[in-house]
Amino acid sequence: MDRGESTTHASTSSRVLALVWVVIAALLLVDVFLRGEGRSAWIATAVLVASIAGVYLMWLRPRVVSTPRGLRVINPVRETFVPWAAVVWVDVTDVLRVHTPGGIVRSWPLRETKRAKVRENLRRDSGLADEPDDDADPARQRPVDVVASQLRRDAERHKARPLSGPIRDVAEAGPAALGAEDEPQTMVPVEVIVVLALTALFVVGALVLA
Repeated sequence: MDRGESTTHASTSSRVLALVWVVIAALLLVDVFLRGEGRSAWIATAVLVASIAGVYLMWLRPRVVSTPRGLRVINPVRETFVPWAAVVWVDVTDVLRVHTPGGIVRSWPLRETKRAKVRENLRRDSGLADEPDDDADPARQRPVDVVASQLRRDAERHKARPLSGPIRDVAEAGPAALGAEDEPQTMVPVEVIVVLALTALFVVGALVLA
């Protein structure tokens, strides 16, 4: 990744399953529109629309983006921007974690799915096991560990040649990064508020009409 590029990390399997459901739900909506009648049709429509919004927020939207200015940790409702200067370490327990001087930022989409590995990671985090020395051998790493290693390398590279000044362009590193300097910032993006509000209005309206 060069100085002008961003790299997105997300759960491919979760996104594929989410897209499959969105397609199925859309086809069911068409069927309800063409053949549904009365109260049951309105209720079915409300449930399908709510499920599409939920799948979008929980499985399609979440991701971690490595930008030239820092990390965007995008979770279902909140987004946290962590400037490179505030990235102390990146590791994995049950999820990928970004350590900062003010605390730990957890990533919703990037997870360790193997239970034995989660237990091993939690033991290591509690000081009951030694740290693995496998950064140099990606073949020994689990997929989310590979991402953590990549993000640690990104942090080292960008800290060595930091970009200075406040962030004023939302396209540069996301909405939570606006005005950020050396401290993480967290916000609920307008996108999430709009999706939740429109979904709630639609569901309430459909139930009233039913």
